[in-house]
Formats: sequence, C-alpha cells, structure tokens
Amino acid sequence: MKKYSIVTKTILSTVFFLLVASCEDFLERPTEDNYTVDSFYQTDEQCFQAVNPVYNSPWYDFQRGFFKVGEVLSGNYYWGSSPYLSFTINSTDQDLVNMSASLWSVNAYCNGIIENIDLKAGPNVSEFARKTVKGEALVWKAMTYFYLVRTFGAVPIIHNNSAEISAGKYNQIFKATIPNVYDYIIMTLEKAIEWLPEENAPGRIDRYSAYGLLSKVYLTKAGYGMNGTRNQSDLDKAAEYAKKVIDESGRSLLPVYADVFRLKNNFSEESLLAWHWVVSNQWTSQNTLQSDLGITGFDEYGATWGGYAGPSVDLQQAFGENALSLTRNNVDARRKATMMMVGDVYDYFWVDKGGFDYTQFAVIDMEYQSPVGANSVKHLVGNDNDHQIGIGHAMARMATSLSTHLLRLSDIYLIYAEAVMGNNTSTSDAKALKAYNDVRGRSVQGYEPKTSITWNDIWKERRLELACEGDRWYDYVRWHYYEPAKAIAEIKAQKRSQYNGLGTYYRTGVLDTEVTYYDTNPNIPNVTDQHFELPFPDTDLTMNPNLLLDPVEFDLSAIQY
Repeated sequence: MKKYSIVTKTILSTVFFLLVASCEDFLERPTEDNYTVDSFYQTDEQCFQAVNPVYNSPWYDFQRGFFKVGEVLSGNYYWGSSPYLSFTINSTDQDLVNMSASLWSVNAYCNGIIENIDLKAGPNVSEFARKTVKGEALVWKAMTYFYLVRTFGAVPIIHNNSAEISAGKYNQIFKATIPNVYDYIIMTLEKAIEWLPEENAPGRIDRYSAYGLLSKVYLTKAGYGMNGTRNQSDLDKAAEYAKKVIDESGRSLLPVYADVFRLKNNFSEESLLAWHWVVSNQWTSQNTLQSDLGITGFDEYGATWGGYAGPSVDLQQAFGENALSLTRNNVDARRKATMMMVGDVYDYFWVDKGGFDYTQFAVIDMEYQSPVGANSVKHLVGNDNDHQIGIGHAMARMATSLSTHLLRLSDIYLIYAEAVMGNNTSTSDAKALKAYNDVRGRSVQGYEPKTSITWNDIWKERRLELACEGDRWYDYVRWHYYEPAKAIAEIKAQKRSQYNGLGTYYRTGVLDTEVTYYDTNPNIPNVTDQHFELPFPDTDLTMNPNLLLDPVEFDLSAIQY
C-alpha cells in the first residue's frame, strides 16, 4: 500500500476533488470534460464551482470521527465497545486515521483554491468573485485548524502545500506551538473577514460566518495556558465578535428548534457554517450519518445500523429524562428533537405512513435494540418520501442531502453570554441575559427568563442546545485548558454505561428491578490530562517522525495571504 506524507497526500486529494462532477445547483462542480487548471478559473461561475466541493467531499471521511470524538468521547453518546467511550483510542484507530486525513485534505484543498485564484484567475473574473471565493476557502481552512488544534494539540502549519512540496521538506515539518496555531487561525479569519461580503448566496459563507467562528476561537483560546481563570482580552474579543453577529447580521433563531435539522432548512439563517451534503453520482458528496445513527430498518435500503447505540444515560438525565419510566418529560422540546424514546411520535419522519411511532417500531415490531433507552434523532432524514418532501429528490443507500450544521446562531448567543460573564461567577448584564434567555426560551415550555445566570447555567445550556452536533468534547477541551481537574472530574462522574433488560420492561410495561436496571459495575474511564490531545495516526508518524518531537515556534510574520 502506498503511503504519503500529510502534505503529499493532501495535494493529491486536492487534484482529485477539483475534477469531480455534480448536478446540484448550489454545489455545482467543475465538469471533467477537457478540464485543466490553466483553462479553468476564467469566469466568476468557474471560481465559485472550484470552492463548492469544499462544502462536502473532502470532509466526508471526518463524519464518523466528528461524531465519535464530539459526542462519544464527551459522554453524550453510548457506542458499545468503542474506544472513544472508554478513552482507549490508539494511533491505529481507523476513525482517527480517516479524521486526520480528511482534515489535512481540506487544508490542502483550500490552499489550492487560494493559490489558483491568485495565479490562474482570468481577466474576466470580478474582484468580488476573487475575494469571496478566497474568503470562503479561508473560513474552511480556519475551521480545519480549529478542529486540528483542539483534537491533536500542537500541529504543523502548512500555509502553502505547493511551496512545501517544492522545498522538498514535507516529511520534516515540525509542529507549531498551540498558541502559534490559534494565532494562525485568527490571522486566517481576519483576512477572510476582509474579503467576504456581508451577504452571500443562501448556505454560503459570509462575513458573519467568519465573525462567528472568530468569536468561538477567542473563547476557546482564552483559557489556554491559564490557571483557574481566562485571558480577559480574549474574552473581550469573543464578546465583540459575537455581538457583531447578533446585532448586525440580521439573523434570528428559527421559532421551532426541531426545524433547524430538517432538509427544508439546510440553508436557514440560523446556520452560520455547515457541511452541505448532496446525493450525487460522486461518492463522498453525501451525508452518511443516518446509516451510523439510525435504527435498523429506518430506511428502505437496509443501510441503518445505529440502533444498538444511543444518547447516553448521562445526557438523558441532563434533559430531566429517565429511561426507566414510560412517561416522557417534554418540558424541553430539544430532548425529543435530539433523542427518541418510548412514547415519542414524529410527524416529520415516515410522513407517507402517518408518522414514525418509536414505541410501535422499536418495541412492538422488532426486538428492542437500544441499551440506553434512546436513539438518535439529529442527522436523520427518514425514508425516501421524507427526503423527497424535504429537498425534491430521493436519497440513496448510505446517502442523504441533509446539511450538518457546525456553527449555529444559538451557539453565538451562548458564546456572547459566557464571554460577557468572563471570569465572574455570574452576570446580570441585560444583553447577555437576553442571549441566554432567547436560546432557552425557544425550547422550554413555560420558561421564566432568568435575571441572573452563572457559568454552570451556560455550561449546561450549551450541552442541551448543541447535543449530538459534534461539539461537546471541544467544550471539555477548552475547559481543560484552564481548569483541568474540574473537567476530568465531571467526565469521570458521568453515567456512560448501559441498562439491562429494557426490552422486557418496555414490552410488558412492568418494571422489575431484578431484570431491568442500570449497570451495577460501570466502567469509569481513567481520564488523564494526556487524553485531551488524541494521538497522531501511525500513518502520519511514519511519514513525518518530527511529529513525535516537541513543537517549535512558527514565525507568522514570514507568511501572508
């Protein structure tokens, strides 16, 4: 089997992705016929076609790692014997290998777009198109490094793949320090803000996408290298940029939380940054998460196998739910929009069959699968008819067109509230309160707006609002930056195990505690500080042994966009 270094393999993947074809309007790609880089980039349309694939294909192999790191590792999701549940991930783990390769591929793709716009764009390409396309690529590049630094810690900065290849040093690149990487992300987003328009086509990245991501980067960076407190300047920046999105973008929360995750709202104003998947003749352009998370038999293709996993007992309890009850607590609408449990019926799944009745399907019609009493709702579309209703065409085996939202407006609201609170234990700031209350008030029945909020309020609200969206582990990472013992203690205290005998209880309606009970000897993961930086895959270490060495300072003044 051939192996390539981070730089080499991602350069090759860039060439591949630029040659793929699709018929979707928003994500129309360059056609393969007579395509060369030298003859392309001659019109505005071609330039936008060049950046379109970065909204999906190069991210494809990250999907499973995105969910396992973000949700299983964090204790939000139970996934059987997964090493992400027990903190036993090693450098040969295939999901980790795919995750790393995908992220470096995105970085190379973005670098290639920027280089080609600068060197190949013809005289008929408008300045607006040049800047906008490069700005979109820069936001994706920044998002890539944001994932890399929070997943692996110190990583190499590859600013220009072609330059690294030409220099012949691509197997000897050293890791940059974590502060260097955050500074590089900020530098990248600042340039994106300079280039991007305030408004772009629906679903595309605009200036407020960059402002929103920058606010999240500053909130995360604020705790790095600190001890029990956070850098006030970074917190101020996080609040400043979040406020710009809230006050100036003209965006607002969708009235109904569950609607955010429906096909018809792939390009909703609440979504600041998303993978926009498409079912096409190009494998890797599609969303495959329904296969991993859906109950067996959920679609017509026999391609769902996620019934034996599900949202964790710990997450259920955070919502005030209890799988050892046949009565649901529906005070917070986000629970039902995140996890399906006995008693739940969904009118937006299986519409042609009158809706999806979880109890009828999962308990009565088949042997009950979930070991935790819940299954996933987010990232699911339903059946072919549901897909047709949502977007106008059918799905396919292991393929839907449902967007994966990576940065939502509600996240920015909570970032703002937390950044304003800063290092205080609470805040009564009117605008911070409004941001928090707007998020919670959208989903909680009879909610009485708070007049003061604490850090714990926001911490819990982030979990409920963003549950199963691939984000929770990274909240733990940033908390661990400045209060490591507290972050570790909370993870160790989680209910990360399973129940016994749920199927018997749900079929009979009789709770026999001798038969149905939570694990009496649950595994408590031996979480340490080292677990907050996942290992580099062996494939990367083999090709670049310098990744095993300490990071070195990267001179950002030596590079520019």
